[in-house]
Amino acid sequence: MFDLKKCELCPRRCGVNRYERAGRCRAGAQIRIARAALHFWEEPPLSGTGGSGTVFFCGCSLGCVYCQNRQISRGGVGRVVSTRELAEIYLRLERQGAHNINLVTPTHYAPAVVESAGLYRSAGGGLPVVYNTGGYERPEVIQALRGTVDIYLTDLKYAESATAARYSGAADYPERARTALQEMVQTVGPPVFDGAGLLRRGVIVRLLVLPGSEHEAMMNLGYLWRTYGETVLLSLMNQYTPVGDDLPPELRAPLPAAAYQTVVDYARRLGWEKAYIQEGETAKESFIPPFCSDQE
Repeated sequence: MFDLKKCELCPRRCGVNRYERAGRCRAGAQIRIARAALHFWEEPPLSGTGGSGTVFFCGCSLGCVYCQNRQISRGGVGRVVSTRELAEIYLRLERQGAHNINLVTPTHYAPAVVESAGLYRSAGGGLPVVYNTGGYERPEVIQALRGTVDIYLTDLKYAESATAARYSGAADYPERARTALQEMVQTVGPPVFDGAGLLRRGVIVRLLVLPGSEHEAMMNLGYLWRTYGETVLLSLMNQYTPVGDDLPPELRAPLPAAAYQTVVDYARRLGWEKAYIQEGETAKESFIPPFCSDQE
């Protein structure tokens, strides 16, 4: 599974020899990162007051048409690091006061995640490791991350295959994401907080409400409530930001406030008493971090 000579890390299972050329994720065998810095824009139990120690990896196995990080998910920016350098970055972020080590879009670098986290902990690192993923995962990879990952911060983007195919070229996303989520919950269990209210273990599920797709967000809310209840933490996001000139017509404007409120109200009716919601003007390109930088 971790053989980059015939890569099958993500559900696309492209089988590419990443030592010779990039896979469907646009990543080769070398680890490439675009940013490593304290990040204050995650959910409150991750960002806290000191920030989340965030490492943005280059490339992506999904390639959503509306990706706000397309500069790194599709482009050639970033710098190459070794697994030992990654571990040193984690240690530096811990010294800077990070509450956790937050690995963004790490799927196609899963072997490096395991190795670098092991080196980090061997060197005395003690922060929980966050696996920040779009949700398009193989359960076998999640199983292989047992003992490495403490917190899953995962998306549940779509409920319908047609939408997943249109926006991410992955008609199997709904099934794959739900299966992976089940493995995540089984692996790390229910939420565990420390005395300061910071998350030490557990799963946060993000639902980004897309324009015109609030019904799918509500379908996923119903699924989550019936299947997991408050065994998972819920994050409802209104921050969709139109980026790029190749968006389909329905995605060329931000999400209307009324549409987002409809989804929030539905979550309340289902029984959610605790959830992270977004208020104010979050749909701005200014919220997209500067890449190719090691400073916040």
